[in-house]
Amino acid sequence: MSSQEVTLRSGKAALYEDLKRLILTMELDPDELLDEASLTGQYGLSRTPVREVFQRLAGEGYLEIVEKRGVRVIPMSHSTLRNFFLVAPMIYAATGRLAVQNFKPSQMKSLKETQKRFRKAVQTRDAEALALENNRFHEIMGEMAANPYLQPSLGRLLIDHCRIGHTFFRPQNEDMERRLQLAAEHHDAFISAIEARDEQKVVDLVFEHWELSRENMEIFIAPQGLKADDLVQSPEGNKL
Repeated sequence: MSSQEVTLRSGKAALYEDLKRLILTMELDPDELLDEASLTGQYGLSRTPVREVFQRLAGEGYLEIVEKRGVRVIPMSHSTLRNFFLVAPMIYAATGRLAVQNFKPSQMKSLKETQKRFRKAVQTRDAEALALENNRFHEIMGEMAANPYLQPSLGRLLIDHCRIGHTFFRPQNEDMERRLQLAAEHHDAFISAIEARDEQKVVDLVFEHWELSRENMEIFIAPQGLKADDLVQSPEGNKL
């Protein structure tokens, strides 16, 4: 392989991984248009490999290619969120059952390594690492399930789960701190239950884990408004 081919591959891989990370961590907003010309210059690529990355990410559910409008981050509409909340628990439960039945030792090793990184991020309060490692943990469970029909649906769910749930990894009070610690404990329990091939335990954990994050995701969808008192303060801090 020539040095030019190595550079091309490296640039495409970097663009692919960076766009995924920026979308999952909400650094790129839902529905945000991407600047193809800027990305070609930033990554030292021509338009063709950049468009190949766009096509790949569109196929995985991260981007939407709109004719005559360009490429945008997949949006999150009311309909999207409604569908997400309707089907997420079912897909996660099915994934858990199949993961128990089909996991490989190498995948279990990867799951444990991901959990170590997640635990470290909990300690350091690294919100970006928490979001990405949590996403990877559940991706690996999908790989364990090894079902070609289920895995694409799980992948699409995880994109929005990560984006909607980003507030979960930025705890603002003691209750949210407790929930984050409990989420890490759930991950440990998932590992133990899968290793023990305990399907029912995994399914029970799925619903516990889902309920844990659901309320925090609702904060993102409908954030608490300002208190009435705050709205009637003068610039000097006196009530009007």
